[in-house]
Amino acid sequence: MRHFGHISPTAREGLFYREPCTFTAESPAPMLSVALGATLYSPATRPSLADDVLKQAARGVVSMVLCLEDSIDDAEVIDAEANLIRQFAALAARDAASGGAALTSDDANGAGGADVPLLFIRVREPAQITDLVRRLGDSVRMLSGFVLPKFTEERGRHFLEALAEAETACGRRLFAMPVLESPELLHLETRGDILRGIARSVDKYRDRVLALRLGVTDFCSAYGLRRAPDMTAYDVHIVASVIADVVNVLGRADGSGFTITGPVWEYFRRQERMFKPQLRRSPFLEGRAEELRTALIEHDMDGLLREIELDRANGLLGKTCIHPSHVAPVHALSVVSHEEFTDAQDILSPERGGGGVLRSAYTNKMNEVKPHRAWAERTLQRAEVFGVAREDVGFVDLLAAGLTN
Repeated sequence: MRHFGHISPTAREGLFYREPCTFTAESPAPMLSVALGATLYSPATRPSLADDVLKQAARGVVSMVLCLEDSIDDAEVIDAEANLIRQFAALAARDAASGGAALTSDDANGAGGADVPLLFIRVREPAQITDLVRRLGDSVRMLSGFVLPKFTEERGRHFLEALAEAETACGRRLFAMPVLESPELLHLETRGDILRGIARSVDKYRDRVLALRLGVTDFCSAYGLRRAPDMTAYDVHIVASVIADVVNVLGRADGSGFTITGPVWEYFRRQERMFKPQLRRSPFLEGRAEELRTALIEHDMDGLLREIELDRANGLLGKTCIHPSHVAPVHALSVVSHEEFTDAQDILSPERGGGGVLRSAYTNKMNEVKPHRAWAERTLQRAEVFGVAREDVGFVDLLAAGLTN
C-alpha cells in the first residue's frame, strides 16, 4: 500500500517531487508508525464491515480501527466479536483467492481494488486479545494489532502481557496502540505519576508499541466540556495542557519518544460530498483554490484544518478519524512541502555535520544545523511515506486529487 495510491500514476507524477513509498503490514515499525496517517474508526457491529474496509482503502485509507469499545453498546459486544470473526474470515478468503493482489469490494458501488489497510481491533478488556486471536485462526494474518483503551501503568500491564501471549500463540507480530484518556491523566495532582507509569510500561514493550493515541473526548467528558466546530482541542486549555505534558514525557526526539497521534475531530456534515462534482471536473482546480477553501469552511472543515496544523506544531502525527471525509485533509496536510524538504536536506547534509547556520534555499529563513536536526530527521521520515510535493503544488491541489476518486 502507499499514500495517494488510490489516484492514478499520472496524477501522482504531477503532484509529487518525490512520490510516497510503498509499505506493507510487515514493514519496520518506525515506518508504520509514521505511515498510519488518518486512522479511521468503525464500529465492529457493521454487517458489511469487510466491504466497508475495502471501499475505504480504495479511497485512500491505510489504517483502520474496528471498535468493540465506546462506539458500541455494552449489550452488543458478544455479537460484535462474532461479526469481527466473520468479517476477518471474509477478508482472508478474498486475499487467498486473489493471491495477495489488490482486493475488490463485492458492493456494486465499491470503489474497486485496494490493498487491505492496517487493521486494529479496539478491545475493552485484556482477555479479549487472546480470545479473539484464538478465534480468528488463520485470518489473524489480516490483523496488525490492538488498540488498548484507558491506558495506565497498572491497566496497561495486563493488556501488554495479553498481547505478548497472543503473539506467541499465533506466531506473528502484533502491535499495540495504547489510548491515553483516563481521568487520572487529566487531573493535575495525579498526572505526573500516571505519565511516569505509562512511560515505564510502554518502554518495556517498545518494539510492540506502534503509537500512542490521545482520547480527548474522554478528557472533555471529565469536566462536562465539548468543543464547538470552530474550536480546536488546543483552544480548550485544560486539554491542551495534557497534550503538552504527554508530548513532554512521551514524545521526545532523543530516541526515547513514541509517535503520538492527533485527537479525533467530532464534526462532519452529510452534505460534505456536495463539492466533489466540481473537483472531479477539475482535479487540479485550475486556479479555483479559493472556491475549495470556501467550500471546506462552509462544511465545518476549517476547524479540522486548523487542528491538523496545530497537531503538527505540537509534536503529533496522524489523527484519529470517525468520518471518511476527514481522511483526505489529514493526508494532504501530511505531505512534505518542497520547501520543508529542501530545508531538511540542507540541515542533514554531510558537510554540515559540524553545525553552523545557513540561509534556506528559499531565502526566507535561517536554518540552524544542530537545533533543527531532529526536526529535519522527522521531516524526512514523513517525506518517505507521504511524499514531497512539487514546488508549485500546495495543500488544495493535494486535497482535490485525494477527493476525486
